[in-house]
Amino acid sequence: MSDATPEGPGCPVAIVLAHHPVLNRRGEVVTTSVTSLDIHDIARSARTYGADPYYLVSPIAAQREMVERVASRWVEGVEAGHPRGEAIGRIRVTASIPEAIEAFAGEIGGRPWCVATGANLRENLTTFPALRQGIRSRAWPGVLLVFGTGWGLTRPVTDGADARLEPIPGLQGFNHLSVRSAVAIMLDRLLGHDL
Repeated sequence: MSDATPEGPGCPVAIVLAHHPVLNRRGEVVTTSVTSLDIHDIARSARTYGADPYYLVSPIAAQREMVERVASRWVEGVEAGHPRGEAIGRIRVTASIPEAIEAFAGEIGGRPWCVATGANLRENLTTFPALRQGIRSRAWPGVLLVFGTGWGLTRPVTDGADARLEPIPGLQGFNHLSVRSAVAIMLDRLLGHDL
């Protein structure tokens, strides 16, 4: 696990991609399916910026087993040795967000600062510069960025987080990025090089 930003030491940062509890377009609590694109692309973004581990959360055992099969193929199977395997090998599969929090706490030796993300968050928001500074100054034992699939995390999840990160502002009133794109942009803003 990396504990450094490109500019120097910082607290460890990890990612959660939650497939439950999340919302559908009607605002109902659902469980979404794990997609191959999210497995590969988010793992590559996480590895590029040193966010480690990348927790994929699904309460469905068959979905968790599928992720483990995909990871095994790239880490130990026919694709072993490919650079993508280095990224996918950092994936951890859990059944719930609390399980991911507990696992990361065990890795960093303390409770992580849990930060909820979402395009629809509007109140009591933490800015990118403030969170970036907290990471660099090691204000917490670690930071766990929690992303939701579908139409985003449920209100109990966002309300229960230690912080809610400001959304990525879209242009012309449109703000509907794929979670893969949002993860990459947020990691660059939080852990990337200063421009």
